[in-house]
Amino acid sequence: MRISQLSQRLRDLGAKPCHEDRLLRGWSRVCSYDRKHSPAGTFFPLALRDALPAIEAELDGLARLRGEYPADDEIARLLVELHDGQMVESVLLPRGGLCVSTQVGCAVGCVFCMSGRDGLLRQLGSAEIVAQVVLARKRRAVSKVVFMGMGEPAHNLDNVLEAIQLLGTHGGIAHKNLVFSTVGDLRVFERLMEGINHKPPPQPSPGGRGGNGEGQSSIPAVKPALALSLHTTEAALRARLLPRAPQIAIEELVERCEAYARVTSYPTQYQWTLIEGVNDSDAELGRIAQLLAGKYAIMNFIPFNEVEGLAYRRPSSERIELMVDTLKRHGILAKVRDSAGQEIEGACGQLRARKFKSSYD
Repeated sequence: MRISQLSQRLRDLGAKPCHEDRLLRGWSRVCSYDRKHSPAGTFFPLALRDALPAIEAELDGLARLRGEYPADDEIARLLVELHDGQMVESVLLPRGGLCVSTQVGCAVGCVFCMSGRDGLLRQLGSAEIVAQVVLARKRRAVSKVVFMGMGEPAHNLDNVLEAIQLLGTHGGIAHKNLVFSTVGDLRVFERLMEGINHKPPPQPSPGGRGGNGEGQSSIPAVKPALALSLHTTEAALRARLLPRAPQIAIEELVERCEAYARVTSYPTQYQWTLIEGVNDSDAELGRIAQLLAGKYAIMNFIPFNEVEGLAYRRPSSERIELMVDTLKRHGILAKVRDSAGQEIEGACGQLRARKFKSSYD
């Protein structure tokens, strides 16, 4: 289901923008609109009131929890079942963060990732993406959403941007706390810049004149933060690690990220899965320092999370600490981001794979 389809369905039932606004806010923020008592009891049109139980049941069925795997008090991987029985993963992160999936499977085929081992199975609708946030909010507060779970958001661009728009408006999440992650696709940079450079047409305001939803207002496009899955500064190595990512010069990717960062005032988050003996060399460190010198950027080192069947290993904690300190001495903000699941063998896509494997055993 797409959010635009849900909105059209509500309008077909007589909903005005003020009704749609209340319903979408209530759903995405997991709060009651109390339709049983005045004034909410008579707030919605009769046809919409009659249809609400079925609509609510359908929304509840978009994402159901099939398993929760805590790593500690703050981090837990969630195995989420979609309405058709397919599985994706979400991750509860520290400080109100949540990582969500945008596809079942992935077409990029990163050699260190479990998500794409079976290729792309299907896209998630924008409502299914938001439903992961709703599911997490039923467990605890969520104030930041990163689109870094299963799938490549650039390959499901319309649905991801539609979900971001709802979460940044009705869902009450700050723009800078919505993080669009990509391996690098020119369409992403073009669409994100379009959202900044072009004002959307006037929309009927939620309140309207006299509360009837007839007024006009302009709902600004939500401007998410940007994350680039870089993983190496060497083009040939990147092509091997991310075999079906667009073959765009790394320098061009960084320049496009920098242009967006300067316009939005959000630093680009560069993601770097650290693999021992692959991309943790002194030579890589030197090239990172040169590539990101003077850039509005954060380097997130993500120690490799062990995946069954892969020979890759994470570097030692001493090596990781040295890499972070080296970049900081060059004036580049570097952090270590936990891959959230090492303790439970929960690398991205592994919970889903284990669940389906056990179903066939």
